Amino acid sequence: MSSVDLAFTAAIDQAALVRRKAVSPLELVQLYLERIQNLDGALGSYVHVATEAAIADAQAKTERLMQTPPEDLPPFFGVPISIKDLNPVAGMPCAFGVRWLKQRMATADDGVVTKIRNAGFIILGKTATSELGTLPYTEPDGFPPTRNPWNLDYTPGGSSGGAAAALAAGLCPIAQGSDGGGSVRGPAFCCGLVGIKPTRGRISYAPLGERLAGLATNGALGRSVVDAAALLDVMSGYVAGDPYWLPDPEVSFQTAATVPPRPLRIGLTTAMPPFGEADATCRQAVLDTAQRLEALGHQVEPFTFPNMEELIAPFTTIFESLLNEVGIPEPLVGKMNRRFAIRARFCSCGAYLRAVSQVEIIARRIVTAFEPIDVLLLPVYQHPAIKVGEWARYRPGKTLTKIVEWIAPCPPFNATGQPAIALPTGFDGNGVPVGVQLVGHPAAEATLIALAAQLEAAHPWSHQRPALAIAS
Repeated sequence: MSSVDLAFTAAIDQAALVRRKAVSPLELVQLYLERIQNLDGALGSYVHVATEAAIADAQAKTERLMQTPPEDLPPFFGVPISIKDLNPVAGMPCAFGVRWLKQRMATADDGVVTKIRNAGFIILGKTATSELGTLPYTEPDGFPPTRNPWNLDYTPGGSSGGAAAALAAGLCPIAQGSDGGGSVRGPAFCCGLVGIKPTRGRISYAPLGERLAGLATNGALGRSVVDAAALLDVMSGYVAGDPYWLPDPEVSFQTAATVPPRPLRIGLTTAMPPFGEADATCRQAVLDTAQRLEALGHQVEPFTFPNMEELIAPFTTIFESLLNEVGIPEPLVGKMNRRFAIRARFCSCGAYLRAVSQVEIIARRIVTAFEPIDVLLLPVYQHPAIKVGEWARYRPGKTLTKIVEWIAPCPPFNATGQPAIALPTGFDGNGVPVGVQLVGHPAAEATLIALAAQLEAAHPWSHQRPALAIAS
């Protein structure tokens, strides 16, 4: 197997290779560190590469591998992974995409990082995020912009843009991200990946808690459905005291990816009121996927999505409150977050609580509309990826309008807490990936994963590799 083929080998298959001693954890880590050194200068996907810590962990795991029966090893023993720079990792910088926090060192692991370590993963480093995770492109002040490995002129999305760019370029085999308004699904869409936003409460935010009134969750990025599902298994689970919780699934999500679903009733929409129809490329991706679903025996029918105009203002108010809560002085953040912070100063406690209540009311309306269907098929974003810096010249108000229109199909499901998965389907005219989104009933990740895996088998994608990633 060539080094490129190994770099693009599925994470679950890498874990099997390690167990068979066909490859060592140290060899895997060295492979990715070399690729990061050679390729990431063009991408800007990592903000911190944990070279010494990753090698030390890999050496220790390689020694343990020689002394431990395979059945006694955790599921992803010796497999590398990246962590988004919104999640603290002990001993590594955690800047949240803020230039003035570049030297801030985390003293403890986030709870989800602990679960990832316990599964046997080796952390390669921290991937770039938009400043404080608030924007759908990854160009924070004071950092190089993160670029799309399929076309360096374009964004990989945000706020998990670094995670998606690294994974698509073969700079890690699997990646952790988070999604408060599309921040896993959008980068998956832009970079040709599978991105899972689980149901609210599926992944704990212990020990610190979540700051966006239930809108945000950690999520999984993979080059295949089964990889993303297996990472979701690792990160899932209730922690005592969590404000939201779910029963454990009947079977693992990894197993769900191997079992074809029953015939499903699938709603289809290519329009998100009040923004109207998605552009022709994104609309066609949905229609093509609908044909594949019908060929697989599912019933596809038109679905009229509720008008989301009333969601925009309260959803934005909750996001703006984050800037007030974190307490970073306004002059130390970029112009978009400065605008959010200034507006948050004039938001009363009562106005914030009214915003939370409004989002909950609209969420009930959306979930009720889902009652006749099993799954909804719709675009991820309203149009394909924008160029790096394309909106930089605009005033914050116009940029916000552009953002809201672009990402419109994603935030409603952060409001409801429903599970959603983004799947790649092809490319636009600029060679940048596009895809579709599947949304399920609350706690129905297994149904989504089974359906997504069935679609993936009918229309394989994971063999696709950016030219940049396979250059010698």
